[in-house]
Amino acid sequence: MTAYQKPQPYTIKADIREERYARGWYVLGNAASINDTPRMLSVFGTKLVAYRGKEDGLAHVLDAYCPHMGGDLSGGEVCANSVVCPFHKWSWGADGVCDDIPYANKIPEKAVIKSWPTLEKNGLVFVWQDPEGGEPIAEQEPLKLQHWYADDWTDWEMAEIPIASLGRELVDNMCDMAHFGPIHYTTVKSFMNTMNGHVFVQKMVGGHTILTEGDDSLITSVATYEGPAYMTTTMTGMMDGLPMTVHLLVSHIPQDMGNFLINFGVMVKKAEGSTEAENKTMAEAYMEKNIESFNQDVAIWNNKCIIDNPLMCDGDGPVNLVRKWYSQFMTNAADITNDQVKPREHVTMEGPTVEETIASMSQ
Repeated sequence: MTAYQKPQPYTIKADIREERYARGWYVLGNAASINDTPRMLSVFGTKLVAYRGKEDGLAHVLDAYCPHMGGDLSGGEVCANSVVCPFHKWSWGADGVCDDIPYANKIPEKAVIKSWPTLEKNGLVFVWQDPEGGEPIAEQEPLKLQHWYADDWTDWEMAEIPIASLGRELVDNMCDMAHFGPIHYTTVKSFMNTMNGHVFVQKMVGGHTILTEGDDSLITSVATYEGPAYMTTTMTGMMDGLPMTVHLLVSHIPQDMGNFLINFGVMVKKAEGSTEAENKTMAEAYMEKNIESFNQDVAIWNNKCIIDNPLMCDGDGPVNLVRKWYSQFMTNAADITNDQVKPREHVTMEGPTVEETIASMSQ
């Protein structure tokens, strides 16, 4: 009889990473977070300044450091559609070109700083990041969230949450069915993923001790990544005996290679007969519940290690699939392969569909 030989301990691998940030649209905040007071942004391993032009009313983002003597533009002021450095009053237009030096007869031709593409949509301000310096890809512009434009929905309630990890760790959750029980106290009834191009979707039905009422009540969740960082989730459940639909925003933006910020948002359908103040209170209450649930993830992210060779079992979701999908945004555009973007579907747990569950709530 052959004696049992204990297998060698599994070796966790974490690759050495060059400083590189995924290509795509990133949320800076809601529309109100960018105004005509310059706002400092410590993102993408550098410092940017965001402001809203006083004449055009548009959100603009520039590199924050003035190339004259290194002044911080976020400490300056907005004049017309330009931001003025507090150090020597050099003025920088929304296109990054210096448009005034109050004591100079001629502006140097080299007086240009980087201007970052921006987008305002769905009540949010986005900035485009591309490690190759490319322009925004038209097909990857976030879709219109119709409910934000409807009068019977609240605006976003927003919070900013710092995380000490890689942004990819957040994206892993899209396939990690097994964590919902231990971390979120969710009893998963069905779980599936689809991917196509720059879009990755998670559909789940389950029970939740924080976000549902009653032992038999179920929630549905459809989470959609459009690009590497902009994720919205539509959740439907019961509140006060009635079906309730909410939209969540979970959009991260890297500060550097080891830290990122999550722009977390909630918007809800207004209750008929309620005042604006009452609806805002309702949205804030649901925001509090969701942050309580989300913070269960935060505690894990802040303490786990990076692992590039996860040891998977047959009950896990397709974590390697979502990482392959995510890798397209870290790859030079000309080198992206069909394997990174082709349509796929994976069912981790069969059960009641999102559509069936929502229909039953109305009965």
